[in-house]
Amino acid sequence: MEVVNALGRRKSAVARIYVSEGTGKITINKRDLTEYFPSSILQFVVKQPLTTVDAVEKYDIKVNLTGGGFTGQSQALRLAIARALVKINAEDKKALRAEGFMTRDSREVERKKPGRPKARRRFQFSKR
Repeated sequence: MEVVNALGRRKSAVARIYVSEGTGKITINKRDLTEYFPSSILQFVVKQPLTTVDAVEKYDIKVNLTGGGFTGQSQALRLAIARALVKINAEDKKALRAEGFMTRDSREVERKKPGRPKARRRFQFSKR
């Protein structure tokens, strides 16, 4: 198997990944997964597509992660891994789709409007 690459996005986070056969090492921005995401919940989120198709120890994944916060980054990486797994083996798509890993979450931050403190929040109003 040659190197398979895929892209995942979430909010303003972008994950570009390169998957090759290996022992299950995930390297993010030249750092280990456990070092980059110390939270076990975020590590779990990243590994979800791999555990779904029983491929945790089959592939080495090199990741280039930019933008967003840690939650958005982990979810962007999850989408990228799911897309790469489908490129490798198309039969996995049904299982990954059923778990919801193939869907790009399109929710973005709403822009702040002029004359308001936030996007929809209005200034405090008093009749007096």
